[in-house]
Amino acid sequence: MDFSAQKLCYRSGQKQIVQEVSLKIVSGESVALLGPNGAGKTSTFLLMSGLIVPSQGDIFLNDQNVTRWPLYRKARLGIRYLPQESSVFRDLSVENNLKIILERVYTATKDQKFYLELLLNDFRLTSQRHSLGGVLSGGERRRLEIARALIGNPKFLLLDEPFAGIDPRSIEDVQELIRTLKKKISEYL
Repeated sequence: MDFSAQKLCYRSGQKQIVQEVSLKIVSGESVALLGPNGAGKTSTFLLMSGLIVPSQGDIFLNDQNVTRWPLYRKARLGIRYLPQESSVFRDLSVENNLKIILERVYTATKDQKFYLELLLNDFRLTSQRHSLGGVLSGGERRRLEIARALIGNPKFLLLDEPFAGIDPRSIEDVQELIRTLKKKISEYL
């Protein structure tokens, strides 16, 4: 399975934000978009995920053109986008932050419980399961966000600035977590 962009362009008013970006990601690969602030990395993620529509260019999942598909439709096909800004529900517990997604993806209660425990354990969030999202450290919050993004077995996970807003020790934690994601992804089927 592959996910690709061909000559993506995006304009906002008179300003060219993304200009002819082409890339191809094959399932199982880790690919990084590198560049200075303002280079269009986040905009490229927004385009590929379906949050904004390109001015020009095409986005493909395998051979199917998904350029104009909205975020929810791409998500159903296994494309997940995790923004730089926190997406944790601050007034919900860690457990409920996971349950709210698990209940939408898995209809059987036993599956919901199984994946809840698996995610809490694998992402070292068991001791925080009853803590509100708003009191988590930056590293804990990012681990929770990544755990949530993995629910439903995504084929592609677009992580925007995965280390933003977290302390150096937590950065190492998240780096290790990202390194092991490819190995563990099959456990979340």
